[in-house]
Parts: sequence; structure tokens; C-alpha cells
Amino acid sequence: MAEPILQIKSATKTFGGGFLDPNPPLVALKDFNLDIYEEPARITTIAGESGSGKTTLANAILGFLPLTSGQILYKGIDIYSMNRQQRLAYRKEVQAIFQDPYEVYNPFWRVQHIFDLVVRRFGLAQTKQEARDAVEDALNLVGLRGDEILEKHPHQLSGGQRQRVMVARAYMLRPRLIVADEPVSAVDASLRAMILDIMLRLRDEHRISFLYITHDLSTAYQIGDEMVILFQGITAEMGQTTQIVENPKHPYVQELIASIPAPNPRRKWATEIKLPPEDVMRFGNPNSCRFYPRCPHRMEHCLNAQPPLYKIDTTDHEAACFLYDPQASR
Repeated sequence: MAEPILQIKSATKTFGGGFLDPNPPLVALKDFNLDIYEEPARITTIAGESGSGKTTLANAILGFLPLTSGQILYKGIDIYSMNRQQRLAYRKEVQAIFQDPYEVYNPFWRVQHIFDLVVRRFGLAQTKQEARDAVEDALNLVGLRGDEILEKHPHQLSGGQRQRVMVARAYMLRPRLIVADEPVSAVDASLRAMILDIMLRLRDEHRISFLYITHDLSTAYQIGDEMVILFQGITAEMGQTTQIVENPKHPYVQELIASIPAPNPRRKWATEIKLPPEDVMRFGNPNSCRFYPRCPHRMEHCLNAQPPLYKIDTTDHEAACFLYDPQASR
């Protein structure tokens, strides 16, 4: 069997704590594991509510945030121990699309400069004409034209145009993996459908895999092949997207799916929901199940240990809940 192109092994990230901080550390991500293969190209969704650790994971993969423990390997090499040449190759082959590209654009630069930087940094063209052709090809993929936007500044573009420029810039490098952090949450419905369609085309026609980070289960269901659902830094459930959405197993995921309002005017949607403090288990007892205060199936030993991922059946569907412990007495 082929080796994964990207391996995430027991990735853990904590903030705070230590000798000079009297507060207990916040575990943003704990013992996260994931393998992404180059072939076939896939869209793997990392889903969860705000504060679940999604963006922490993305920043760690992109090398912006060092892990407290664990490893991230690209083609078998730890990304934090790469030499200059290996890191440059990694930067080229693993690209990013952010939620709001306006925050990463320099407002003094024209759009043309964004592409010029990529061409020069990675040596994508030998002549100005080759560079212009490469830029036009990338812009055409996302439904834009160079003569309409290249001389403009970022603030002169709409949010959808800025997002598509970021997709085009990433595509120019022909990456093997794109980390897309909430790429459609800041655009309207029509542009959301367009960007999701572009992602599918990049997967199917150009064999580019995606790590799609979102809180929107509807778009995850629409384009995702596999899904990992995080809850307070812990992997609650993982498997095929259709399995998780249509037949959730973890109590948190079941609650999450059930909270989606049905399009039925006769069915009243409860608007008042009382929940315990979100981080009570993160700080109070970090080694116990994080969902314990809200779980309808909680057991005494859920307070003693965080349940590992248990296989649900013969597929890759797994859930971190003692309900699926094969050794538990029935």
C-alpha cells in the first residue's frame, strides 16, 4: 500500500499554563491523527463548532504554529525539521485558502503583484509572456479575466473575486494538497456554489486533494469524501462523509446533526437551548470525555478517561465513545 503524502501523528497543541501562568493550560488539539494519500485525490473535511481546534490544526499543517507534541510528516519528513530546499518544496505543494483573503493581501499592492511574487519565488516562467499566460490560465479556471482585475487593488474587488484570486494563486503552483480554511463562509450563496464547484474540478481534473475546514455540514456533505468531526480539540467521529451525516454514532455528532432545522413550517424549531459552560471539561478534568456534561449516555468511567476511537463496523467509520467499546459488558 502507498505511503500517505501527509501524516498527522498524535498532534497536540496547548496554550497557557506553565510556571509563570497560574491558570491550567488550554488543550486546543489533542492526539489528532490523520493520513492523506496522494492518489486518489480526495476532499477531507475537518468539521466542528467554533473553538473545536479546526484552525489550530490548519495553522500547524501550514507550519504557522508549532505543535506541543506529535508530528506532521510530508512524504515521510517532519515539516518542522525540513531543510531550506525541502521547506520550499513543501510550500509549493501544500497551499492554503483562507476565510477572508482581504486580511492576507497587502492593500498597497495591485493584484498583479500577488501573482508576480508566486512566479518569481517558485520560478514558474522564463519570460513575461509565459508568466502572463500562466496567470490567465489560473484566472480563467476560477471565472476571472486578467484585464479586468490585475491592475486593481484588493479593496476594489468583491469578496467573491478576492476569494477566487486566492484559489487561482494556489492553483498556479499545481499543489498536491490545498488547506482550505472556511473558504466559502464569507461569500454569498451563488459564489459559494461556484467555489465549491471549482474545488471539485480541481480534485477530479487536476488530482489536487483538499483539507476542507468548515462548520457548515451542508457544504461538507455536498463535496466531502471523508469527514473528521472535532469537539473541544478531540476527534469525536471520523469516516465517510455520507456515513457520518446519515448515520452519526457519537452522541455529540448525533446532537449536531439533529440541531439542523428541518424545512417544515409545521415543526417548531426550539430557539432556547441551555448548555453547560463549553470549556468545563477542558480545564476541570482534561483527561475525561469532553462531552460528559451534555451526554445523554454518560457513564461513570467517562470521567476517568477520554474514550479512544472505536471502529463502528468493518469500514473506516470510528467514534470516540465508550458505547462502542467491544470489551464493555452489555
